[in-house]
Amino acid sequence: MTTPMIRGLRGATTCASDTPEEIIAATQELLKMLMKRNNLMHDDVVSVVFTTSPDLTSAFPATAARGVGFGDIPLLCASEIDVPGSMPRCIRVLMHVYTLRPRTEIRHVYLRNAQSLRDDLPE
Repeated sequence: MTTPMIRGLRGATTCASDTPEEIIAATQELLKMLMKRNNLMHDDVVSVVFTTSPDLTSAFPATAARGVGFGDIPLLCASEIDVPGSMPRCIRVLMHVYTLRPRTEIRHVYLRNAQSLRDDLPE
């Protein structure tokens, strides 16, 4: 049997506005898609780091993650660097997971307007 490796999954999405409902919906959509595209189970997730652009302040993405069952997983939120011209209303994620997939088969997920951040990745 092959031993699972710890891999990092990246993703991002955007919100239409800075409201708790938008942040929760966008974050939950992103997490569900990362799990689905990488065929992950809850116990595969080690930890999750979220960042938000400085214009998203009405809710923590970690709150949204707890709403889809991530309450027992270490979660951390931080603010992105306020770089001029960067993507507005953006939520980014770095998820650490156990997986048997090689690095070349990891499926990073970029949704909504954040798709333009990594147009080099397969759908």
